[in-house]
Amino acid sequence: MSKYTIGVDYGTLSGRAVLIEVGTGREIASSVYEYPHAVMDTQLPGGKKLGQDWALQYPQDYVDALIHTVTDIMRQSGVDSADVIGVGTDFTACTVLPVKRDGTPLCELAEFADNPNAYVKLWKHHAAQDKANRLNEIAAQRGEKWLQNYGGKISSEWLFPKLWQVLDEAPEVYAAMDDFVEAADWIVWQLTGVQTRNSCCAGYKAMYNKTTGYPDKAFFRALDPRLENVIADKLSCPVTSLGQKAGGLTAAMAAKLGLREGTAVCIGNVDAHVCVPAVGIDSTGKMLAIIGTSTCHMMMGTEEKQVPGMCGVVEDGIMPGFAGYEAGQSCVGDHFAWFVDNCCPAAYDEAAKARGLNVHQYLTELAAAQKVGEHGLVALDWWNGNRSVLVDVDLTGLMLGMTLQTKPEDMYRALMEATAYGTRMIIENYREHGVAVEAFYASGGISQKNPLMMQIYADVLNMDIHIAGTAQGPALGSAIFAAVAAGRAAGGYDDVFEAARDMGRVKDEIYRPVAENAKVYDRLFAEYRVLHDYFGRGANDVMKRLKAIKAQA
Repeated sequence: MSKYTIGVDYGTLSGRAVLIEVGTGREIASSVYEYPHAVMDTQLPGGKKLGQDWALQYPQDYVDALIHTVTDIMRQSGVDSADVIGVGTDFTACTVLPVKRDGTPLCELAEFADNPNAYVKLWKHHAAQDKANRLNEIAAQRGEKWLQNYGGKISSEWLFPKLWQVLDEAPEVYAAMDDFVEAADWIVWQLTGVQTRNSCCAGYKAMYNKTTGYPDKAFFRALDPRLENVIADKLSCPVTSLGQKAGGLTAAMAAKLGLREGTAVCIGNVDAHVCVPAVGIDSTGKMLAIIGTSTCHMMMGTEEKQVPGMCGVVEDGIMPGFAGYEAGQSCVGDHFAWFVDNCCPAAYDEAAKARGLNVHQYLTELAAAQKVGEHGLVALDWWNGNRSVLVDVDLTGLMLGMTLQTKPEDMYRALMEATAYGTRMIIENYREHGVAVEAFYASGGISQKNPLMMQIYADVLNMDIHIAGTAQGPALGSAIFAAVAAGRAAGGYDDVFEAARDMGRVKDEIYRPVAENAKVYDRLFAEYRVLHDYFGRGANDVMKRLKAIKAQA
């Protein structure tokens, strides 16, 4: 009798669930739920306006997504709940929220409904950049050795800048919260009734080290005397390794989901990191890029090497027994959406509809007809700041070479190429610092839907591109980890590497570089690198000056 696991992937705008057959990785059913509140970046549900660079969410959307998608896949499949042996979840990170001791989010309490700092701070919340700047300055002054495990800079997207912002701007929220938790751990809490803290979020987003723990009290006191006991006061939950069982489904949640009480629930995980076993990666030197709203670049090594500008290197951070490396780009799919929404003439929308296409497909078709370099443009992919290798959210977008002959498809292709150049910067940075990148895999919606972009990546990187065998890579990865949490005795696995080899998969199709295209892209990348270093490494801080003028206005 076949056994099954459920993987639930929480993205930026929606949650999606898959029902997976254990042993084969075969997808039986899937379902997607769009968050009703989406991303709140201009105002709260009650109408209160938000400042610049805020990005908030409403936690009930996560529970609603869970119930809707899981009940839907069970209804679609007709699978007996007795044959579902595990549930795994993953989340965008660092996505964090303040809660009471029982897990109640502060934003759900009447007294905090109009307080922005009581809500979920999404991964791309950048309003704590001043706190990140100060944290990095103090850590560097003190010679904190752990800082180099994060490329020399902690991002404003990570946990402590966001928590410090709460303390500084809303001390009443800080005082009222009992815990500051990752949404990845909060949703597991809702499933099991047990609070846990996963090693992936803790390691990459909260400066936790498996050997040494968190930074010491003296460091937090140097940041702000009120933070001296922050670990004991707001992050006291023990850290648990990936693949472990967090607990079993509560009776109440099992009834809502149509599953059995006590069904194994895996420790939480991060959407990018959990994707690695979904493509069957079980060794070093293989980079996986999860290309969507943003891109995360994941790979494993045999030792921790300190690489400037990476997001982090964490022991057991992706798979046990390996050092897990993370880098990323803050803006990929986001800036294609921005371009279509703001820079595309109505005539293009009409032409796309006449062809039965959406505007993205139409622009891609036009861009695909061009030769490499034909549009005469080069762009920087910083519309939402730079995550790696500059770690600076105050950087902004740039496009060079436009003339009166420039067309929307030219600009759209230039934005595609910019994301490939950004990925090449990350790869070259790793190689320059002794971390080998020998193979490249791609997952995420764009990798499945846009052959032109994947061919551009192959040509820019001059590497073969292997594509994930499912459009739901993170959800499959969560289902794989769920099989490990359930264990062999229940019909699952005791080893995640074995599970990954059996259940992970890639497509037979491989995008291979075209030699003549790669030569032209070498020249274009050289121009990108000049602009990257000129505007990103301090020679000309015009982007930051313009942003400051904007804030003042």
